[in-house]
Amino acid sequence: MDELPNIIYFGSDTICLPALNYLKTKATDVCNLRAVISQPDRRKGRGKQLQPNPVAAWATTNGIELLQPEKPTHELADWIRNQNIRVGLVMAYGHFLTKSLREAPRHGLLNFHGSLLPKYRGASPVETALAMGEAETGVVLMQMVKEMDAGGVADVEIVPIDKMITASGLRTQVGEAVVPLLQRNLQAILGGQLTFNPQDATQAIFCRKLRKEDGAVDFNLSAVDIYNRLRAFEPWPGGYFYHGEKRIKVGRATAEPDITTTAQPGIVVDAKSSLQVATGKGLICFHELQLPGARMLPTADFLNGYPVASGNKLIGGTAEELTRSRPSSLQNH
Repeated sequence: MDELPNIIYFGSDTICLPALNYLKTKATDVCNLRAVISQPDRRKGRGKQLQPNPVAAWATTNGIELLQPEKPTHELADWIRNQNIRVGLVMAYGHFLTKSLREAPRHGLLNFHGSLLPKYRGASPVETALAMGEAETGVVLMQMVKEMDAGGVADVEIVPIDKMITASGLRTQVGEAVVPLLQRNLQAILGGQLTFNPQDATQAIFCRKLRKEDGAVDFNLSAVDIYNRLRAFEPWPGGYFYHGEKRIKVGRATAEPDITTTAQPGIVVDAKSSLQVATGKGLICFHELQLPGARMLPTADFLNGYPVASGNKLIGGTAEELTRSRPSSLQNH
């Protein structure tokens, strides 16, 4: 009996786990998951203890060989060639992969990217699609090339975006959408028989990494835009504003885009069961709030312990653009 073709998987994020579980449990008759390449353990939490990322932890739990180079180099490419790797799959790995690495497996490296390319190339495609109010996103199976997310696309799996879903839930759905792509394409992947359709580079939109400062609510935006950004920034960087010197974290929120008010953006219009605040268009309603060092509370309970009155001014930040027409880096990541 011929040996099964060896594959490897580059990844560091929870979004990779559905595909890994599929390869480990459902695809064992067609390929062998030879190894996982992931980011090194990092110090996290209050104790700053070394902790593995979700993919590294998965590999250890499932008895899959785990490689964690600080930076992938030609030594890793040599190892891949020596192991007779048929193909490498990549998603949310976090490192630039050089030409020697891209060409080390017999049929190269293929990337799962969490957007409907050519929107959104870059570092935060799931969150940016949500923040921009898109009705759908998805995953593409694509060639991996030097230029960031610019390779040809072989297949797409669409993911509708629910109007109430947050980034963590959407990332789960996007990760799960990789599985049907594998089901449809694994034999062609292993045989090097995929057909790739080039992207229209003139339509490319690039998204940047999220920053801690993005969580500051910009009340000059419309209520819908604020709501979408709050959903996109859950769990990180979250949403917050200042009332006086107190920084208040936002939990659940809703938008009332059709309610008009003469109040200036940032002014509290009502403070009862929810905190209703004027925006550039409509009202943003905060249903859960949290003070530093306390727990998240329903707004009515929060206001019982920390009064905020109608007419008070809330201070947020200035929203920075999440997208641009040209990337800050032209290399894969």
